Amino acid sequence: MLKVRRSRLYTLWFSWYSRRQFRRYFNSVQVFMEPGVQEMDIRTPVIFYANHAYWWDGFWSQLCTEEFFRQNLYIIIEYQQLEKHRFFTRIGAFSLDRSRPRTIPGTLDYAAALLCAESRRQNALWIFPQGKIEPVDRKPLVFMKGTARVAGRVLEKTSGIYLVSVVSRIEYLNEQKPDLFLSFKKPQLIVPADYQGAEALTSSMQDTTEEHLDELHRKIIGGMTAGARVLVRGTLSVNRRVEEIRRLLRFGKE
Repeated sequence: MLKVRRSRLYTLWFSWYSRRQFRRYFNSVQVFMEPGVQEMDIRTPVIFYANHAYWWDGFWSQLCTEEFFRQNLYIIIEYQQLEKHRFFTRIGAFSLDRSRPRTIPGTLDYAAALLCAESRRQNALWIFPQGKIEPVDRKPLVFMKGTARVAGRVLEKTSGIYLVSVVSRIEYLNEQKPDLFLSFKKPQLIVPADYQGAEALTSSMQDTTEEHLDELHRKIIGGMTAGARVLVRGTLSVNRRVEEIRRLLRFGKE
């Protein structure tokens, strides 16, 4: 297993690099956030579980952590991918190797230990329970049980854990470049008495994510995006540059 080797310098570089990439490839990055997400008790660990539809998912998790939270970010990445991009271990990533099933319990124990570690910041694990990139509208969602098993391990050592559904959609609207929309559901505080096993919790998370994705889709197609916070505004696309040049030329003739 590739473990976390966090580096402040790498984190600063990645922050700069990811923002630069979002400005280059997106018209905007916009976030909906329900009440309570930023008010979580930092003494209680949190798992952010999200749909996995895009290559960009690891990038925006870091961006949101930086913008909204006082947290130690951890993120699980498939071993084969993290082996190729080991620098992600410097910003909080560690690996899960599904090709070697005997190693998985050790990885889940490691994840739980990170979440339960003493810290002045909230410990936060970002995880994509689908285990691989799937089309955003594919249903039903199929989640691996690892997320729920990590939660169960944490609850053996602590009095509670937050679960937060996060979903993402990339949509082409009125611009040449797409907009990335993210949405955070209100945190669900799970205590040991609530935990009914990995299968039941996994099923509940699947249902929550499906409903959450549908809710975000309705907001976007209904034009109800005024309540979103714009985290990143992209550079001018080609069509916007042409429009600006035409506007300046018209202004010069007046």
